[in-house]
This record gives sequence, C-alpha cells and structure tokens, in this order.
Amino acid sequence: MKIPLQYSKTGLALTERFEGCRLEAYRDVAGVLTIGYGHTGPDVHEGQTCTQQQAMAWLILDTQTAVQAVNDLVQIQLNQGEFDALVDFVFNLGAAAFARSTLLRLLNADDIAGAADQFVLWDHAGGQVVAGLLRRRLAEKREFLDA
Repeated sequence: MKIPLQYSKTGLALTERFEGCRLEAYRDVAGVLTIGYGHTGPDVHEGQTCTQQQAMAWLILDTQTAVQAVNDLVQIQLNQGEFDALVDFVFNLGAAAFARSTLLRLLNADDIAGAADQFVLWDHAGGQVVAGLLRRRLAEKREFLDA
C-alpha cells in the first residue's frame, strides 16, 4: 500500500528559490498574472500587492494542491526526494499537465530513470526555451535522483 507523503522543508526551499518572491503582481514569462511565490489565479489582479506573510501563506496553500496531485496521480511509492521534485514540478506546471505527461506514465510504469529524463523536456514557456526553467528542471531531476 502506498503511503502519502508531505512536502519537506528541502522541497519547499527548492520552490522558494526558483519562484522567488515578488510582493507586487507581475506577468510571468508565459504572460500569467502572478504574485508572491508564483501564486496565480482569479484572485490575482493588476497592481495588487501583498505582504511577505501573505506570500508565504499562498505558497503553503498552493504547494498543498501540488502535494495532493502527486499523491493522487502517482501509483508507486516514492521516496522523499522523488516526491519533493515532483511537487515542485507540479507546482510550476500544474496538475493537468502532469496528469497527461510521459513523465507520469513512465513513473507509474516504475521506470524511474526514464521518468527522470523527462524533467528537462519541460523547459519551454510561450514556445521558447527558458534558461531559468532548464535550471529548475535540472535541479528537480537532481533532487529526484539523489534521494
């Protein structure tokens, strides 16, 4: 039986590092209105500001959505590093993209190496390779394989 996992402090630090924190709403590289640590959604609007505490509260809430998606979609038992890497990946890309990804299909087939190789293929935004996304995918892959 698969045991559900929780996001670790190491994983949360990975997300904080790559998202960065901006206390005023901005458009990300894909043009999505964003605030705090990568918070998006209908509650984000042009000119909006937030406190550091609000940004952290959104981060905790938003990562819980990713935690739930990884626990629900992955059928094999993960170790903490694998789980943390996947939660950061899902936080950044969304559960829908993860649900239909080859990465998930390979992972559920217990092809860990094949799944790990999929991270770097997700380095595009707006049809362009984004260096920051490639760095993030490489960090996720390292976390996924090193634990």
